[in-house]
Amino acid sequence: MSNNVWFITGAGRGLGLDIAKAALAAGHQVVATGRNSEKVAKAVGASGNLLVVKLDVTNAADAEAAAQATLGRFGRIDVLVNNAASFYAGYFEELCPEQVQLQLSTSLAGPMNVTRAFLPAMRKQRSGRIVSISSTAGLMGFEFCTAYSASKFGLDGWMEALQTEVGPFGIETMIVNPGFFRTELLTEQSTNYAENSIEDYHERRTAQIAFWKSQNGKQGGDPAKLARALITLADQDELPRRFLAGSDAIRVAEQKIALLQQQIEAYRELSTSLAIDENGNE
Repeated sequence: MSNNVWFITGAGRGLGLDIAKAALAAGHQVVATGRNSEKVAKAVGASGNLLVVKLDVTNAADAEAAAQATLGRFGRIDVLVNNAASFYAGYFEELCPEQVQLQLSTSLAGPMNVTRAFLPAMRKQRSGRIVSISSTAGLMGFEFCTAYSASKFGLDGWMEALQTEVGPFGIETMIVNPGFFRTELLTEQSTNYAENSIEDYHERRTAQIAFWKSQNGKQGGDPAKLARALITLADQDELPRRFLAGSDAIRVAEQKIALLQQQIEAYRELSTSLAIDENGNE
């Protein structure tokens, strides 16, 4: 599957930039997007196989224009990577509704906007691959990550359901759940903390903010390796429905499976006693 057309959101820095560079290095044609197209162009570097397009994923009109620019230049779309994201960290009570909405707009509604813009072309082609970068926070809820987990759980559920709808047209989806990778997510440009302050959370909030700030630049995962892994996966005859990226992501998934199994067994009798009794007995 060489010389495919890749479309990558949030390609100006972090994992998106690594994916853009890896796709170009593999000989693919790349549409690299971001809110500031000049920064994206400078970060990715010059290439005859590169098209840089301005894109704010929260803006549906931007997404439509970016899709048309892609099809106008390359005539097709093979791999769409929903990568752009932000991180609104904080306890749910301390996050204001506007912050929660901003989280959902970027990390859930944003990928929907971009995917919606490309689906007509993918259906017409009867081919296309949609890769959405989620998180281990899409597998398990973590303290201080309520808004982020809401967006990533939503992203995962949407992608799973979407696969059932677009699969008959030859379109495939893949959810990527990375663990802790040394991306730009924890930098001041990407992380926002709750604005409100409730005394009951003070001690834990202080510890959580110290933890998250200390993790920036210390994450164990190599985003360049993850980018190359995504190129490898996209070159296969069939995409996996889900890719757990990193040994820590596998550990989280295994913890979730064990927890679900424990809950099933603990309440199996009650769960299976809830059918309507056709004989009329209580």
